[in-house]
Amino acid sequence: MSIGIGLIGTGWIGEQHVHRLADVVSGARVVAVSDIDPESAGKVAASVGARVVDSAERLIRDPEVEAVVVTSWGPAHAEQVLACIAAGKPVFCEKPLITEIADGQRILKAEQAAGRRLVQVGFMRRYDAGYRQMKRVLDSGAIGEPLMAHCVHRNPNVREAYTTEMAAKDTAVHEVDTLRWLLGEEFTSVQTILPRKTSKRFAHLQDPQIFLFETASGARVDVEAFVNCQYGYDIQCEIVGEEGAVRLPDPAGPSVRKAGRASVEVLQEFGDRFADAFDVELQEWVDRLLAGQEPTGPSSWDGYAATVVVDAAVRSLHSGEIVPIDLPARPEFYA
Repeated sequence: MSIGIGLIGTGWIGEQHVHRLADVVSGARVVAVSDIDPESAGKVAASVGARVVDSAERLIRDPEVEAVVVTSWGPAHAEQVLACIAAGKPVFCEKPLITEIADGQRILKAEQAAGRRLVQVGFMRRYDAGYRQMKRVLDSGAIGEPLMAHCVHRNPNVREAYTTEMAAKDTAVHEVDTLRWLLGEEFTSVQTILPRKTSKRFAHLQDPQIFLFETASGARVDVEAFVNCQYGYDIQCEIVGEEGAVRLPDPAGPSVRKAGRASVEVLQEFGDRFADAFDVELQEWVDRLLAGQEPTGPSSWDGYAATVVVDAAVRSLHSGEIVPIDLPARPEFYA
């Protein structure tokens, strides 16, 4: 058995997902591809023997497409996801699910009206082996009630188009989702702190930034986003509980001892750091679809909640104040 997948958006992540679905994930067939750039769509489609469809809307309605993967430009996601819901087709949408809060409310309403979960959001860290190990430790109660979390998100550098607000919206949003999942509760406030700027940045950019969150239970979470650290792509996470602490393991790699030094390579790209997580999240999504079951990964609610949180962080960036996070109660549908 296999399921026919249509993919919208053939940028870097879309092209990567096409080849994962064609070459790595079992039970998936990429049958159709669409992009606003016909040349890009044609190249990617030809590489996996898929058809090119000339619009996202036609791809979603295509009878051979049983499920959709959305990897298009972020502001286009909401309407494409809503079209999938209207067509009754499962959709895997890369983050962000939405760029406007009102669109998130529309998606939540439409999916609940459909009566079943159709949407999964691509927060891949929930599928990383190290984070899953942390989750098991926390859920077992081994370190007691969580009190604090310390997170680091560092990139070697970013392109000039990267803006100061993207530190929250594109970078720290991963920590926002991961910590909501690890701790099992929502954030209630955030403050964005601006340290001394690195000289290794474009002039328009505030880098690094620190985000200070509080959860509903009073736990504190600090997230450092430093996107021009120079030395590599480095993700760290430690959660401190009443009786112990749990730390995210570094990626496995050889330790080289030479000339009086011991060293371990630091990966340079997020695609290398989380390659296995990307594979696992798509495989588990396809497995659920083939079994006729609803997805269990990050939901529309998770995509909506993450956007509400990072929007509050951006408001704090501009005001310097602690900003309350106005998140309504999670609907029972997404419990």
